Amino acid sequence: MDRSKDIALLSSWIDGADKITTVSHARPDGDAAGSSAGMLGYLTACRGKDAVALFPDPVPDGTAFVLEGMKSTTNQGEAAARLQSTDLLICLDFNTFSRTEGLEALLREFKGHKVLIDHHEEPDTDAFDLCFSDTRVSSTCELLYGILLGMPDISGDPCRLPMPAARALMTGMTTDTNNFANSVGPGTLSMAGGLLSAGVDREDIIDRLYHSERPNRLAAMGEMLSSRMRLLPEGAAVTILPEAFYQRHSLLDGETEGFVNLPLSIKEVKLSILAREEPGRFRISIRSKRGVSARLLAKGFFHGGGHEQASGGKILIPDDIPDAASAEEYVSTITARFLQEQDAAQNRK
Repeated sequence: MDRSKDIALLSSWIDGADKITTVSHARPDGDAAGSSAGMLGYLTACRGKDAVALFPDPVPDGTAFVLEGMKSTTNQGEAAARLQSTDLLICLDFNTFSRTEGLEALLREFKGHKVLIDHHEEPDTDAFDLCFSDTRVSSTCELLYGILLGMPDISGDPCRLPMPAARALMTGMTTDTNNFANSVGPGTLSMAGGLLSAGVDREDIIDRLYHSERPNRLAAMGEMLSSRMRLLPEGAAVTILPEAFYQRHSLLDGETEGFVNLPLSIKEVKLSILAREEPGRFRISIRSKRGVSARLLAKGFFHGGGHEQASGGKILIPDDIPDAASAEEYVSTITARFLQEQDAAQNRK
């Protein structure tokens, strides 16, 4: 895909902007943090811009290291003031402003140029002045990497990327591929090779991401696998994590990241769904093996969407279920029926 004209337009908008603000989605994951830091690192070091990242929620400790030395805020008042003086808004890792939750109204009211850089299905293209959207890439970080390589001052040479930006892009891509376990294509490996050649210390990134856990997380993981995970005969694993689970293990934001992937190591499990209790709802994470659409399950039954093998959604109380105690039966029934219908459709082919 030739993005040269769009990259040239973005570059001209960057040239003409004094203050540039990035924003990512609520409950930011590694790809959100990595793409935000990657963009900020480039804008400040290469273009000399006043750049700030907005997040609707704090970035979890496990990935916050990519933002060290960069300007960011989760304060809504600060976000409102920043947007009033912003010339260019760059939106990263979400397909619609609704995914920014508490910042949505402020962002929709922004009068300057709005740019979208994202890899999710069904982008709301009408809400943006310029869209870089590609569902085929592993992550927003991979998409942003290609865009930055196309900038005139980088000219295709990853060694010209500022190291903080390069490290952040490698981090976000690593987390969104589950450390190269899924959604990996030729461009993903090319990106990894380019960033390694630029001097990115991947071993340090892996240590920070996967070798710096608190005992609380491992204890919670043990309880999840031993008593919270329910295996369905249709080939699904359903895990319900009530609020008391998080309190009992004193878990921090982001410390259950990746738990939904664990049941997929079981041979018979082709789909894993994890529901986390929050006030008035359950937040849903879905992962699947090839051939089973996590996206269709999320979109059809859980007010959500995403990618074929990685999606999310929610269950609303009392709209979908009367109370939290009903969540497991509700999720299990829907998931079992969905897999039965998928199997029947496959058999008809």
